[in-house]
Amino acid sequence: MNLRTARFRTLCLTMLAALCCGLPAVSQESASPAYNIELVVFRATSAQGGAENWGAEAGTGNVIAGEEASSSSQVGHFVSALPTTSYQLTEIENKLRSSGAYVPIAHAAWSQTASAWGTRAGFPVQRLGLDVPGFSGTVFLERGQYLHLGMTLTYAMPSPPGGMGAGPGTTFTINESRRIRFYERNYYDHPAFGVIALVSPAQGARPPGR
Repeated sequence: MNLRTARFRTLCLTMLAALCCGLPAVSQESASPAYNIELVVFRATSAQGGAENWGAEAGTGNVIAGEEASSSSQVGHFVSALPTTSYQLTEIENKLRSSGAYVPIAHAAWSQTASAWGTRAGFPVQRLGLDVPGFSGTVFLERGQYLHLGMTLTYAMPSPPGGMGAGPGTTFTINESRRIRFYERNYYDHPAFGVIALVSPAQGARPPGR
């Protein structure tokens, strides 16, 4: 390599470095993978256990809002709602309805990125398409060493199932977080109502092998 060629190569590398320095950095948000989450919420038609002191149930817990409350890269971002044609839990919903023991009250699916582990940053159920009278709370997806799906939900039923010792308008609560595996159904249980959840990667998603 002669001196002229060496100088030309050095000049090119210098210009390339300068151009790269002027480019906007790739944010963690854009590099964060998105996940598809699908939930079926259902209520029981009869007591699934004995009467309890429902007024002593835990409150809603410390859950912060999603992207609306913070622009931090530690907070998950809502990507989009998913069409009903992409639902994978429709058969489960139909079986619940035909069982006579349970009544589906909401079914929705959406795509989002995950929040950092321990933030409990999620989205209100109304934002996710789970808009049911008396039903409120937050669903959050956290990513640490493993992926966890959690929810803090309350459901005030006009007419709770008989045998539960609960009067009209009693508020029931689910406050739980679980480690999830892709394409596996996850159950969040309560004597009065429950949730079935399915999580899959947004890219290359496939139906569960069942």
